[in-house]
Parts: sequence; structure tokens; C-alpha cells
Amino acid sequence: MIPQKTIEELITKHSMLEKDLSSGNIDKKLFAEKSKEYADVNEIIGDAKKYIAFENDKKELEKILNDNSGDEELKDMAQLELTELNTEHEKNEKKLKLFLLPKDEADKKNAIIEIRAGTGGLEASLFASDLFKMYEKVSHKKKWTLELISISRSDAGGLKEVIASIKGNNIYSTLKYESGVHRVQRVPDTETQGRVHTSAATVAVLPEAEEVDLQINDSDLRIDVFRAGGPGGQSVNTTDSAVRITHIPTGLSVSQQDEKSQHKNKAKGMKILRSRLYELERSRIDQERSKDRKTKIGTGDRSERIRTYNFPQGRVTDHRINLTLHRLEEFLEGEAFDEMIESLTLQAQEESLSSLK
Repeated sequence: MIPQKTIEELITKHSMLEKDLSSGNIDKKLFAEKSKEYADVNEIIGDAKKYIAFENDKKELEKILNDNSGDEELKDMAQLELTELNTEHEKNEKKLKLFLLPKDEADKKNAIIEIRAGTGGLEASLFASDLFKMYEKVSHKKKWTLELISISRSDAGGLKEVIASIKGNNIYSTLKYESGVHRVQRVPDTETQGRVHTSAATVAVLPEAEEVDLQINDSDLRIDVFRAGGPGGQSVNTTDSAVRITHIPTGLSVSQQDEKSQHKNKAKGMKILRSRLYELERSRIDQERSKDRKTKIGTGDRSERIRTYNFPQGRVTDHRINLTLHRLEEFLEGEAFDEMIESLTLQAQEESLSSLK
């Protein structure tokens, strides 16, 4: 049960926001912020008012039901109305609890996605490439902007590693459950006996941190420059344009050599480093908050096996929520991606709600 005071404060907040927005004495930036806040609260305000009115409405109906001299037909109507009222109240309570859950400040941020080939040799690099193409297709369908930061190709035409930035609305909240080990089971093109091989790729999704999110002291950085090298050791550039940035306190290190400009490589490297440090600090805080709470969804641990893509059976299975979709090709085309994400989000919400009880 949600304390009545909490709901009353929500209703008061809605009224105050409405008053502020209609006053005309507010600057553009604040108006935009309050408008967004008002829109969020406005979606739930009807449910909040019904939640407050529930006890009185319930008492009125129970009064009719407990009246021994009352009309039986009226009592039947009251009983039906009471059943509907209780059902609606349960739904309203769940919606309000979800709304009142602490918001993840990173959910509305853009994201940096890192995909690395894992166990399985060349087949793993081909699978890493398939995963990247899937996220490209999802981005295109959702009208997100995907920008390549760095890429390292394998001899088989796959990807050893790829890092990209994805920009749009609520990117991190949509993609954050993708972090972990993705496993593939299929017959490689090079397999002559028709045997199914298992290989894997690791996905890491980080909220893209801005300078205001994290202060990095120059004295904590060691920056090394070197000559970029291409496949087989060939020289990509004749100048020292490649950059390695090391954050001394944590030991985190980022190398960038995709650009011909040292300045551009450093900027890309700092973007990745800042996001990794931001996620490191978020993980530390999350662990402090949830020492006693285990979740099925997990914490984005990159060593956790989260999903299997089985080509012979045409299925994709998410092991955290035991959901199997027999639409593997559709999933890799980005068509069934939302169904998986919605199920993961719902499970995460259910776990958050159970922790409030």
C-alpha cells in the first residue's frame, strides 16, 4: 500500500506545475524542464486521484451491501461495482508504484556500445559482426544516430572489436539490458561435417557521460602517442597520430588510432574513457545499494551469459527471463527486438516493485 501522503504530494506537485506553467513568468529553459515534468506527472494524475478516492468509494458500496433492508438488485450492482473497483485499484497501485520508483538518471542518456569477439576464433568475430549489424538495423528503425568510434576487423571479414556511439531518445534505457555474453550455436561455413559450433561475443552498453557528469583531472591521465598500425603490421600513418589514454587511479586504458588526426583520436578516446569511468562509479554505487538483493536481470556483468542465438532451431533465448522467440532471423533484422526488450524491462520493473514490499 502506498502512503496517502505520498499520493497527495504528487497531486499537489501537479497543481503547482500547472500554476507555474500558466503564470507566464518563467524563462524558456525552466519552462521546458517544467513542461517535461508536468507531462510525466499528468500521465498518472488521474490514477492518483482515483487512488485517493478509493477508500471512500469502497465504504459507500460496502454500506449498500451491509444494509439488511436494502434492495437485492441494488446489492448485486454494488457487488459488481466493488469487484471492478478493487481490480482497478490494484492496477492503479501498480502504475503509481512504477511511477514512484527511483529513476535511473542515465536512462535518458545516449549510449556507447562495445562489441568484442569472444571464444570461438574466426566464427566469434563473424558473430560479433552479426550483432553489430543487428544494432545498426535497430538504430535505423528507431531513427537513432549510430556513429562509429573505432573498429578492428578479423581476417574472415568479421569484427574483433567495434565501439560505436548511439544517439536518440532514451537510448540507454532501451539498450542497457544488452550487456553481457551473447552465445551463438550454428554450423560455420568452413565446417565440412555439418557440426554445430558454439562461439560467443561480449556486449557492453555504457551511458555516454558528459563532462558535467564526471570530473577528470588532467593530472590523473597519462597520454602516450604512437604510430598507428594496420593489419599485418603495415603502417596506417607516418605520423604519431595514435593515442593511448590511461587513467592512473583506476588503471583503465583506452587506445584510439582510427583517425589520422591525433587530436580526433584523443577526443574519441576521452569519450570512451569518460563513459567507462562514469559506469564504474555507477556500478560501485549500485552494489552498495543492492548488496542484499539478487535480480534475474543482473547488473550488466559482462561475464554473465545472457542470450543464446541457436541457428539450427531458429530461436533466440534470453536466459535471465527464460524467454524464447522462435524468430531468430526476424530478431537479427531488428524486427522482434522490441518484444525482447519490453519483456526484460517488465521483469526489471517487477523486481524493483517486489523490493518495495
